[in-house]
Amino acid sequence: MIKGYFDGLCEPVNPGGVATYGYIIYRNGMEVARCCGIIGAGMLGDYTSNNIAEYHALIKLLEKLIELGIKEDIEIYGDSQLVINQINGVYRVRSERIKPLYEKALELLKMLQNVKLIWIPREMNREADGLSYKAYIEFMNRYGEAALRYYRRHLLTEKQNKAFRKLGIEIAPYMPRRHFWRIYIEQKL
Repeated sequence: MIKGYFDGLCEPVNPGGVATYGYIIYRNGMEVARCCGIIGAGMLGDYTSNNIAEYHALIKLLEKLIELGIKEDIEIYGDSQLVINQINGVYRVRSERIKPLYEKALELLKMLQNVKLIWIPREMNREADGLSYKAYIEFMNRYGEAALRYYRRHLLTEKQNKAFRKLGIEIAPYMPRRHFWRIYIEQKL
């Protein structure tokens, strides 16, 4: 059995942040491939969003399956309800920015047989999520001060960083400000 996991993100702000993807492919529980990369960034003039990143992640995963010659009995897992439900025909595609990505994914799926796309909660998609975050960190490190200046108002403040350090909580670099209260509350409970 082939299992693939994909995830995309747009951080530290959505839309307009750094859009990245990550995926992992397993055959009978053994890793076959993993990859992550950058799709674009608002600071570079690209239109980016989480949904665009999620679609790119799925497309990259499908392209890799085809490249590897894996064409049947595939389960693909993702934590994007939008992507999974659009591909499965539950939701309609209304966004003009998403339609070409949706059509590309369907085109790639036609080259495969017996493929199931299954939604899973984010907690069950940690590896693909970690890969997409790794690509985000790589982008921020590559662009350094320019990225910090552009996205500063969307990143944790020094006061928020101090609050986490005081609680003994290790925070990932370039953590978006919008995650502060969720993480803070989880750690206090």
